[in-house]
Amino acid sequence: MTEQIYAVGGAIRDALLGLPVKDRDWVVVGSTPERMAAQGFLPVGKDFPVFLHPVTRQEYALARTERKTARGYKGFAVQASPEVTLEEDLARRDLTINAMAVAEEWTHDTASAEHIQKHLQDPYGGLQDLERKVLRHVTPAFREDPVRILRVARFAARFSDFTVAPETMALMCEMVQDGEVDHLVPERVWQELARGLMGDQPSRMFDVLRACGALKVLLPEVDRLWGVPQRPEYHPEVDTGVHLMLVLDMSAQLQQPLAVRVACLCHDLGKGTTPADMLPRHIGHEQRSVRLLQGLAKRLRMPVDCHELAEVVAREHGNIHRSGELNPAATLRLLVRCDAVRQPARMQAVLWACECDARGRLGLQDAPYPQRQRLSEALAQVLAVPTAPIAAQAQAEGLTGEAVGERIQAARLQALIDGADTN
Repeated sequence: MTEQIYAVGGAIRDALLGLPVKDRDWVVVGSTPERMAAQGFLPVGKDFPVFLHPVTRQEYALARTERKTARGYKGFAVQASPEVTLEEDLARRDLTINAMAVAEEWTHDTASAEHIQKHLQDPYGGLQDLERKVLRHVTPAFREDPVRILRVARFAARFSDFTVAPETMALMCEMVQDGEVDHLVPERVWQELARGLMGDQPSRMFDVLRACGALKVLLPEVDRLWGVPQRPEYHPEVDTGVHLMLVLDMSAQLQQPLAVRVACLCHDLGKGTTPADMLPRHIGHEQRSVRLLQGLAKRLRMPVDCHELAEVVAREHGNIHRSGELNPAATLRLLVRCDAVRQPARMQAVLWACECDARGRLGLQDAPYPQRQRLSEALAQVLAVPTAPIAAQAQAEGLTGEAVGERIQAARLQALIDGADTN
């Protein structure tokens, strides 16, 4: 069989949409591992034959088929051989818009959408679904990999004007009911959630996961926020779950990084466990949010920077919202609790997450958030205090340990007092 190389997947989809193509994936039909190695390709695949190009270092995979052997995304038997056709390889992919290919000789960095379309290999109608803005599974084999539910959800967040085909949503519901989602490993759940959170409209990922029932399995702490009333001064028709989605979309509108978006997702988790006698003011929800976040971060093996930022926001967002009422001493205590002096960049991220929370409400999307500027200025005043000479003077007076720290804190407080007097 003659060897043929095709560009496949996301690169073709994005080229047809007129989007920048960042990475190219290649499928090699009619070859063997031995032939690839003889051409200088470096084998890197553990579960199936994937190779790095000797010059570009891009990934080239042998055409393959997959057969389900057990639950979970690793429960597959892979067959790669020269007899596997391009159509058979594309059939194992998740969505039709990701199951298109173009022969290598017709691909180049400046290829237009019209050029790609002219030479397109599209056995499953991906181009039509792309034009109709539909996320549709390729074959019933979709149900064999539960990660695909998460992928559909995060594609909905990235392509916010696309809809999920009814038959695909029905299949996803069946997969959840059959318990497939229960067998997802934390690393894959986190990977897909993180990518969806970075989408243009993160709320759509959660809309899809809720619609098929997967959110209740994967993130029950988030799922139970729907139906929980907000405080009476806010719009009564917007419950905590809806508010959360507005906050997430605000974080995308403000182009915030992943850690801020995770903090926006997790800052109000405790409202889903508010005792009835504390509704609707959610007294003590900050502490409950921190506790639930810690369990969620451990379960998903969340990166430390995301976990730590989210914990500060969960614990302190109410105090930051009310910071305009704080005197200099209380402001300094707030900055200390946030570890702002030691981690000023993280404090800025905390303030952005709080602004997303404040503006993630009906009628307040364009409202100013003076708390961020006020606390940023306060932190700048604290950081401007020259601590080294203060510590040296304290030590010269015979002070040690905590006493030296108290002298520095007194100087920082005075800086805030002086700053307040000039405003």
